[in-house]
Amino acid sequence: MATVDQNHIKIHPLLVRLTHWVNAFAILVMVASGWRIYNASPLFEFRFPAELTLGGWLAGAIQWHFAAMWLLAVNGLIYLGYGIASGHLRRKLLPLTPVAVLRDMRDALRGRLAHDDLSVYNAAQRAAYLGAIAIVLVLVASGLVIWKPVQFHTLGVVMGDYEGARLLHFFAMAALVLFVIVHVAMVLLVPRTLPSMFTGRVKIKGGTT
Repeated sequence: MATVDQNHIKIHPLLVRLTHWVNAFAILVMVASGWRIYNASPLFEFRFPAELTLGGWLAGAIQWHFAAMWLLAVNGLIYLGYGIASGHLRRKLLPLTPVAVLRDMRDALRGRLAHDDLSVYNAAQRAAYLGAIAIVLVLVASGLVIWKPVQFHTLGVVMGDYEGARLLHFFAMAALVLFVIVHVAMVLLVPRTLPSMFTGRVKIKGGTT
């Protein structure tokens, strides 16, 4: 955490900000194109509105999905590699205990969760971000089984073969969409967090304008 000036501190390095927005774009494209692919062979008795999908038709949706998949994979590896090598992930997301997570979730539901220091994630945020990373890994693994069921047969067996991988992929997608919805809701509730994802810095409480 480096000091920018007397009134601001830097909390998000440039690489973290860049990979965050690239991830946001890639996830949006993957979800929208994935919904179009789902509509071609639905798992359940519903389809997503065509207006919310991307690709126009199955082949077009698959092309968008794979393009975004590679973007998400490469960008995610850059983010994880930097986060691990620099210690950014360790500093931001650890330590984490179930007791702290439950406490902060309870406070959040009661509207009592403090957001005074934006340079420090609370336990609920840490759990959510670690969960999002795990969800993306599940999406990648199940997606590989769906894409190449023969080549990734061993991995597919763990997931319940092709149909099991499809179900796992769907529910992981739903969990990721839920994460995004909650994430956006929290930004709306604490709007001063948004500018920091562009500038990388936040105003120190009590600092002058």
